[in-house]
Parts: sequence; structure tokens; C-alpha cells
Amino acid sequence: MAVSQPRLEKESDDCSLLPLVHDIIKCMDKDSQDVHQELAKLKAKIQEAREQISNMPGIESSPAEQQQQLATLREQVRTKNQLLQKYKSLCMFDVPKAS
Repeated sequence: MAVSQPRLEKESDDCSLLPLVHDIIKCMDKDSQDVHQELAKLKAKIQEAREQISNMPGIESSPAEQQQQLATLREQVRTKNQLLQKYKSLCMFDVPKAS
């Protein structure tokens, strides 16, 4: 049940909107004509964030489904840990080394 999660191409991109909002406020203080350009940047950044969220794995699952999947995965881990402990406690025989 291993699901490979695709890496986002822009994983290192900063999703902070605060610098853009700060630039907009600075433009408004200066009565600059760049306000519309800065607003367009903010709108593009918000749209990009929406697209990233909609592409996240598992976003289509309800919270109840996610909780059920989490419980199943935890039970699998518990079972595998028990098996590991069982195999570690088995009597191991010395295997002669080939010279």
C-alpha cells in the first residue's frame, strides 16, 4: 500500500504572501502606479497556492477516510514491529564462515 508521492517542481518556493502585501502597501504609500502590478503578482501567487493545494495527494479524501487510513497504517506498523521482534528473538545458529 505504498503510494509514491510526486515531488513538487517548485518545492523550494516560498509560499509567503506577506512580502507581496508589504510591497503593495509601500506602493500605496508612495501613490505609485505600480500598485496594479503588485496586485497582479499577489493574485498570481494566490492562484499558484490554490493549484498546489488541489494537486496534493489525499486532498480528495474526507477527514474520516484519512483517519481510517491512518489507523490501518498504524496497525500494519504494529504488526510488522511484532514480527520483527519475534524474528529477532528466534534462536540463531552459528553459520560457519567459508575460508
